[in-house]
Amino acid sequence: MRRVLLVALLLLAGIAAQAQQPDKTRLLLIMDCSNSMWDHWQSNAKIKVTQQVLLSFLDSVSRQHDVDVALRVFGHLNKEQFGTRLEVPFGSDNIYRLQSKIKTLVPQGGCTAAAALTDALSDFPATGSSRNLILIITDGMDDCEAEICDVARQVQLSGVVVQTFVLCIGGNISAHASCAGSVFPVAHEEEFAKTLYDIFRLSGHKAKVVLNMVDGGGELYETEHPVAFYDHGTGVIRQSTIYSVDGKLKPDTLLLDPLVTYDMSVFTHPPLRREAMQFSIDRVNTVDITVSEGTMKVAYSGQRPQWQQTAVDVIVRRAGSGERVAAQEMGETGQYLAGRYDVEVQTLPVTTLRGVEVRGGAATELSVPMPGMLVISKPKGITTGAIFRLRTFNEFTPSGRALDGQVEFVTDLNPSTAGERLLLQPGQYELVLHPQNATKYDKVQTKRFVIESSQTTKIQF
Repeated sequence: MRRVLLVALLLLAGIAAQAQQPDKTRLLLIMDCSNSMWDHWQSNAKIKVTQQVLLSFLDSVSRQHDVDVALRVFGHLNKEQFGTRLEVPFGSDNIYRLQSKIKTLVPQGGCTAAAALTDALSDFPATGSSRNLILIITDGMDDCEAEICDVARQVQLSGVVVQTFVLCIGGNISAHASCAGSVFPVAHEEEFAKTLYDIFRLSGHKAKVVLNMVDGGGELYETEHPVAFYDHGTGVIRQSTIYSVDGKLKPDTLLLDPLVTYDMSVFTHPPLRREAMQFSIDRVNTVDITVSEGTMKVAYSGQRPQWQQTAVDVIVRRAGSGERVAAQEMGETGQYLAGRYDVEVQTLPVTTLRGVEVRGGAATELSVPMPGMLVISKPKGITTGAIFRLRTFNEFTPSGRALDGQVEFVTDLNPSTAGERLLLQPGQYELVLHPQNATKYDKVQTKRFVIESSQTTKIQF
């Protein structure tokens, strides 16, 4: 073990000096001193092995002038107190203090990793340009508070810490450990120093990532789309960009943290998703994505009316699910992944086109009838009212039920105006008017009327 430790630390000294980083790297060690750290692990107790590795690690770090280390411990205060404390704060000349404290640590408490991680944010100095890292060294978090997942998410959202790592002694990975940060299991003593070195080495490098987006025919995809990368464990956004290609039709290269496991969303309509991706610093990582898209346009059919048309929204949903995909305006062309969609045109009443198919590389043209104009002249005094559409014999619900003889509520009338102008889709309607001071149903007035495309219909009470 001593020989493996020496080789790893010599490599650490050479590579860490070459890493490109901000002015300083600040590494906060959070050390588990719960009772289980007394458990025997191969050659010695877990706490003894951990102390040996960390003491040698700090010897190597002491030669790196751009690296600061601090130590927070939990489970060591006393048997009854499940507390945590910053034992050695960040400082340029604190290696001796760190080593002295690590030598004297005695496990005797319970697991309070969530509290330690919560308090860790205040351990980092607010001054200077630094890359802030947290490394939790533990033998498992099965007995920790469940809120460790929520705490880890808040740590990432704070923007103070670049990344949190969990080094699990004995290889015991629990669900709590997995959501606390990037997990590195250590099943054998010989792996301890190397794993610690790997974390520190990779933390100073970036992985090169190329998004290789092609269309349904295998040709390079040239349309720009927003892309977001999330931490797979916490769900927190880590980086966002716009997919693009250069003048030579070569995809751009992203630089991402190799220690993070990523989920990725490409914001097509609907978004494309990739999960649990890891990237290496030893090669250019390629993410292959096939984007089969077509276009969709909704326009009015029929003769243009004399009056000015108002903007009409078009809502596009996944067919059958109701999940909203995108919105566009009438007459506008939108891009969508190949598939089926339900299209809601926000006419009055709403026009729904179900099961519309979009094919890759093809244009889908949809039309709805040009509306007609309804002009209402009301009697004097405040009146309330509503408009209903009369269903016809050839209209059906999505389940196939005939709607003949039924009505569809369209809109309320404005009680404070003497006249109204409404654009309605062609069809048969009924208008119901109720004077405000009327107390009997026989005062309610109704009129049926027909709306035709591009024509004006007038109603006067």
